[in-house]
Amino acid sequence: MTQKILAAHAGLESVQAGQLILADLDLVLGNDITSPVAIKEFAKLGKNSVFDRNKVTMIMDHFAPNKDIKAAEQCRLCRDFCMDTDITHFYDVGEMGIEHALIPEKGLASAGDLIIGADSHTCTYGALGAFSTGVGSTDMACGMAVGKAWFKVPSAIKVELTGSLRKYVTGKDVILHLIGMIGVDGALYKSLEFTGSGLASLTMSDRLCIANMAIEAGAKNGIFDVDETTLDYIRAHGAAEPRIFRADADAVYDRTITIDLSQIEPTVAFPHLPENTRTFGQIDDIKIDQVVIGSCTNGRLEDLKIAAEIMKGRKAAKNVRVIVIPATQRVYLEAMELGLLKTFIEFGAVVSTPTCGPCLGGHMGILAAGERAVATTNRNFVGRMGHPGSEVYLASPATAAASAVTGRITSPWEVPEK
Repeated sequence: MTQKILAAHAGLESVQAGQLILADLDLVLGNDITSPVAIKEFAKLGKNSVFDRNKVTMIMDHFAPNKDIKAAEQCRLCRDFCMDTDITHFYDVGEMGIEHALIPEKGLASAGDLIIGADSHTCTYGALGAFSTGVGSTDMACGMAVGKAWFKVPSAIKVELTGSLRKYVTGKDVILHLIGMIGVDGALYKSLEFTGSGLASLTMSDRLCIANMAIEAGAKNGIFDVDETTLDYIRAHGAAEPRIFRADADAVYDRTITIDLSQIEPTVAFPHLPENTRTFGQIDDIKIDQVVIGSCTNGRLEDLKIAAEIMKGRKAAKNVRVIVIPATQRVYLEAMELGLLKTFIEFGAVVSTPTCGPCLGGHMGILAAGERAVATTNRNFVGRMGHPGSEVYLASPATAAASAVTGRITSPWEVPEK
C-alpha cells in the first residue's frame, strides 16, 4: 500500500524499497513547538508564500493554552506567519484540538494522501489509508515552500488481524501487544500494513490509535486497508475523494505477523519503554498517584465513553489525581452533551481544555519525583511526564479508568462492584 502511494505521488509506475524519490505532498503539518523552527528556516529560503495555503496547517496544541512566556511567543510567531501567508487551516485556542485527532475530524486527511508533519505521531492518518509520517522542522519548511519532500521508500511488514476484540479491550491493547512482540525497533523504517478479517471489528478510534503508535515500534508509517468503515468516516467528515491503494496479492513483505484479536488481553506498558508490556497475570500490586485519559492516542469520544462507563457511580481512589483531556473541542462538546463530563467530575476528575498537556511533560499534570501515573498516552520514557524519577505506565482508557477506581494498576475486567 505504502509503496503504491509513494509511486503515485512521485509520478512513477512503481518504486522499490530503498529507492530515493521526490514526491508531491497533500498536507504539511506543524504544531506550536515544531512550527517556529520551520518558520525561521522557511524565511531563509526567501519565499513569501507557501506552495498552497489550503495544504499547510498549524495547530496550537502542545503548550496551548500558553503555559508560560516562551510558549506564548512561539504561538504568536505561528499566528503571525499564518496570517501573513493566509493559511486556511490555522487552529488556535477555542477551535483547536490535539493535532492528530483534529486533522481527521476536520476532514483534512483522506485515503491515498501523502502527508508529512513535524511531529512523530503524524503516522496516525494511516488509519484512513493515507501515507503519513513525521519529519523534522527543516523538512516541514521545504514542504511548505515547494509542496514536495524526499523519501527513502520503506519495505513493509504485514500485520494480519483475525477475530474480534472482547469487552474493554481496544486498539490500545492491540498496538501495545504488537510493540511488546517486536520491540521499539522491530519495524525500524518499515511500513506496518494492517489487513485481514479482524479489521471489521475495529472502530476508526481503534485504528487511529494503532496507527498513531506505529512510530513506537520504529515504523516509518502505519497504514490500514481501506474498507467501508474507512469510507464512512471519510464521507462523514467531508474529506477529499478517497484514492484507494491496495497491496498486490504477490506483494513482498519482510515478514508477516498474525494477531488473533480475540486473544488480546488488557495490556500495560511498564517504564521506561512501550515494548515493556505485561498483561494482568504478570502485574503485581502497584500503587499509583495519577491517571491521565486523553492525548492524540486516546482522547476521542469513544475513549471517553469507555472511561465514563467504568467511572459512573463510582469515586476516584483517595489520593489519586484523575485528569481527563478531550482531544478536540468537538469531542469536548459531544462529551458534555452526553453527560460524560458530569460523570467525570462526580467521579472526582478534572476535565481540561483540549491540549497535549502532560503527555510530553508540558503542563496540566506534571509528575513529581517518585510518582507513578497510568496514562493513555503513547510514550513512557524516563522523565516523559515530569521528574526523571517518576514512572509512566501506558494503558487503554478502560484500564486507566479501572486503575483510577482502585488506586492501583487494575484490569477493567476486575473493577470492584459499585
